[in-house]
Amino acid sequence: MHNSLSNLIEIQKEIQLKINTKNSTTKIPKIIAVTKTHPMTSILPIINHGHLDYGENKVQEAMEKWGNIKIDFQHLNLHMIGKLQSNKVKYAISLFQYIHSLDSLKLAEKISSEQIKQNKKVKLFIQINIGEEIQKNGIYISNLKEFYKKCVQDLGLDVIGLMCLPPNNDNVSSYFLKMQNLITNSDLKELSMGMSSDYLQALDFNSTYLRIGSKIFGQRN
Repeated sequence: MHNSLSNLIEIQKEIQLKINTKNSTTKIPKIIAVTKTHPMTSILPIINHGHLDYGENKVQEAMEKWGNIKIDFQHLNLHMIGKLQSNKVKYAISLFQYIHSLDSLKLAEKISSEQIKQNKKVKLFIQINIGEEIQKNGIYISNLKEFYKKCVQDLGLDVIGLMCLPPNNDNVSSYFLKMQNLITNSDLKELSMGMSSDYLQALDFNSTYLRIGSKIFGQRN
């Protein structure tokens, strides 16, 4: 068995055990296998095993890597999890089923117009700048309600949830709690948070999409 597949199966067992231990009605989150910089030789074993969700950070790399694969495996879900430049939106709409990094009105408008041109809708997560860090992209909590309304009512976007990249410190649980509260107090159902280093913590706050890369594929090339 390939390392990537055995790692994925181990993570799935770990998640199931945690949910069983909590004895809760928590639904099993989707694991987005983050494949950025990893070769298709490491990815195909888990595709052939039946795993459906894959994440990429860069549109160009995703096009080169997944263009032909998606012809053979049309049922796979590709998730854009990195910063999306407005000049790459047309390519992203054609390739991805999910975009996790909706972080500005300009991008929302571009996605809206491109979806009309292509007659295709993708599922979107609004990226929250949960730590209000100047160097990071995302919508501040104080602006979320207005931004969400604009996206859905004015631009016709299919916003299904929220995403965050919490600050790299020891308070990750406090940021996850804030995200959980935002979802609880909204009409949204999906929460994209938790990566290789903290996905089990994210489970405690009902994350529904876990973005796991190095824990499955090893360190990036």
